[in-house]
Amino acid sequence: MSSVTSHISISLDGFVAGPNQSVDNPIGEGGMRLHQWAFATDSWRRQQGLDGGERNPDSEVVDDVVRGVGAYIMGRKMFGGGDGPWDETWTGWWGEDPPYHTPVFVLTHHSRDSLAMQGGTIFNFVTDGIGSALEQARAAAGDTVVSIAGGASTVQQYLAAGLLDELYLHIVPVILGAGERLLEDVGDPTLQPVSVTVSPTVTHVKYRVVRGTHSQVR
Repeated sequence: MSSVTSHISISLDGFVAGPNQSVDNPIGEGGMRLHQWAFATDSWRRQQGLDGGERNPDSEVVDDVVRGVGAYIMGRKMFGGGDGPWDETWTGWWGEDPPYHTPVFVLTHHSRDSLAMQGGTIFNFVTDGIGSALEQARAAAGDTVVSIAGGASTVQQYLAAGLLDELYLHIVPVILGAGERLLEDVGDPTLQPVSVTVSPTVTHVKYRVVRGTHSQVR
């Protein structure tokens, strides 16, 4: 069975998005500061079809988080397009060739036909909950990894349900002060550090989610 992982950038005070999120500013005021470490790397730029960028320890992390991923799950807010029934002219933030290149399962309350993009990305819209999305993603991924891409609410749901095997936090030394916290309403999971990578701009800590009395066993 494929493992289920998630990686996400987080501020020192626990936020993965800043305050006053909107359709035009989906990660809130100051939220882009959490991702500058990745934008500077050659790995991230290559994944976006761009040249240049730095080769450094952060580059290795960017390569690591996409290695072996066979399917993604994300929330409606991460895919974008606003709330309510779909405006089907909206095809995501990423243009005609999104960086996923695998099936992506979008959690939503509103049905929509699957959306095939360039480069092998197919967005599938799931209206019957996180369990169904995971079942479909695992069927698509086979023996490869299912990655919970975000946002915070989606990661929280999978962690609280005991369905996450690995959580990889990219801890950025900024203070946002307000916004969307990651580790709220997730119960009391046991997180075991398995690796730490340090650079001048971010600390990457990979945790294994340990099954036991503090997390729901599948």
